[in-house]
Order: sequence, then structure tokens, then C-alpha cells
Amino acid sequence: MNRRMLLGAGLGLTGFAITGRAQAQAITLNGASQFNDEHAFTRCLVRFEELVKQYYGKPINFTLHKNSSLGLEKQYFEYMAQGRAVDYGIVSPAHMSTFSRAAPFIDAPFLFRDLAHWNRVLDQDMLKPIADEVEKRARVMLIGYAGGGVRNIFASRPAGNLEALRGMKVRVQGAPIWSRTFAAAGMSPTVIAYNEVYNAIQNNVIEAGENEAAGVEQMRFYEVAPHLSMTQHAITIRPLCFSSATFSRLPADLQAAIRRAGTEASAYGRQIESTEDGQKIAALESAGRLKRVAFTDRDALQQKVAPVLDTYAREIDAEAIMRRIGEATS
Repeated sequence: MNRRMLLGAGLGLTGFAITGRAQAQAITLNGASQFNDEHAFTRCLVRFEELVKQYYGKPINFTLHKNSSLGLEKQYFEYMAQGRAVDYGIVSPAHMSTFSRAAPFIDAPFLFRDLAHWNRVLDQDMLKPIADEVEKRARVMLIGYAGGGVRNIFASRPAGNLEALRGMKVRVQGAPIWSRTFAAAGMSPTVIAYNEVYNAIQNNVIEAGENEAAGVEQMRFYEVAPHLSMTQHAITIRPLCFSSATFSRLPADLQAAIRRAGTEASAYGRQIESTEDGQKIAALESAGRLKRVAFTDRDALQQKVAPVLDTYAREIDAEAIMRRIGEATS
């Protein structure tokens, strides 16, 4: 049965299968990941499953569809909003912009000073107003925040300063804030589907993309873009999402287990990704697959981008959130 047939059949709707005439109903939850078993996002989702089972203490089934077998994160979020096909998954905030203009802002370039600042913001739950808006408009709950990888630019040619970035054709995420900030830096941003980036660089449609180490490794971007410019322009935030439609049909004790597991699994995901990020880059460089390029104009790059962030925050009524994030101590 192909993917279209599976989705058409409603795969992923929370299932209540009768396993026997005298047995209780069994609940099945379906998750989705673009990546394989080794990726931090997949491991985070596996830990979520383990913790839900532990805290719920009753029979429950999980099916995690990996390696993009149900499409990409954009589709996962749409399925969760519709209450079909996917019950839980990790999704980039860029894919929530249809429902919340402010959502992509939590993952914006140069929003965080460093990992300590990033962790402080998440620990203080400063993103709650955006999570509330997403749940209200999209009917998708943000039950935790994974991520933690520092994003850099991988390119087919080295770029160690602003002048080298000028005019570079780079793939960015679909949210407007990404195109605006990269354009302000003098680059030529374009939105391309994540699974098409490799071929786009190989065919000279673009010269570069931007990602954390786990993504560069998983998608083998180093094969077509072996130069990693250490711009350190963003630290990933990847919400662990759960369909509100599914959640509303679950018993109260399972709902409590899901909320608790979401917080703890996401913290685990942040820890492993932030820890392994540098290790992955070092391993790729040691193997001769990647070459780090020191970026000497980071402060100047941030100054170019700052007015764009300020303007965007005003447009989406996120000035208060941006101010709180900026004032947070690390």
C-alpha cells in the first residue's frame, strides 16, 4: 500500500482497536520524523514514547514513521491540525506561519546570544504566548521544545566574511523572516523544499543552505557543499507538537502523561543535540568531508539583521516577547 493510500485511509488517527471481545480498547498514537534512528529529533520522539508509557502505566501502542515516509514536517503539521495521519511530531516553527505569524519568530536568526541564553528563555517559558496562539488557531499543541543545534551556512564555495556572502544564492526556510534577514545580509535567498536542497546545489540552482550539524550529516549536504561558514546565525528551536483533536479524545490520565513526557523528552532532545552538534562537525572535518570556514564579520552581520528583526517584531505584535528575550540573562 503506498503513502497516498495510507493517508487516504486515515492512517494516524488515534486508533481504538478491539484486541479481543473481553479486552479493553487499545489506543494507538502515530508519530512522524523526517529522519532516521540516529537523528536527534527521532531519538527525542522515541524518548517521548518511552516516557508516556512509563507515566501512563496502561497498554498503549505507538507507531513512529521515520525517514520521511509520511512526507515532510510541513505535511506533519497540516495533518495534526486536521486531526488525521499524524498525532505527534517535531516541526520547524517556519511551517506554522499560516496559523501564527509570530511562530517563526521563535526560531529567527540572531534572536539568541548563545546556548546559555537560549536555554534561559526556554526554561522561563517565554514562548508561551506563541504556543497559546498556535494551539488556538491551528489546534496543535506545543508540548515541549527540542533543538539546540547551532546553524551555520554550508556552501559550494568558502565564505568567511560579509563580502564573500554578497549575492550568494542560499536556500532558506519558508517563513518571511528568513528571507528578509538573509537579504539584509546581502545574500540572495530562495525558498526550496528541504528534500530538494542537495540536488539544487548539485545543479547550481543555489550555492548554499543553512542548517545545524545533524541536518548537514543526515542529508549529506557536505557532498555538494563542503565549506561550512561558521556564521552561528541561529540556534534551532523545534517544538514537539501534538494534535489537539487527538488529545481531546484521550483519557485524562493519558493526557497528563503526554504533557509530562513532552516536557521531559524535549529537554532530553535539547541536551543531546546541543552536546553532539560540535562533535558531528569535528567528525565530518576529521574525515575530510567538511571544512570549517571562520567567519570574521559576525558582529557586522548581526548589525545588518537587527533592524529587520525589530521591524518584523512590530509587524507581528511580538515586541513584548522580543524585549523579554533580549532582557533574559544567560
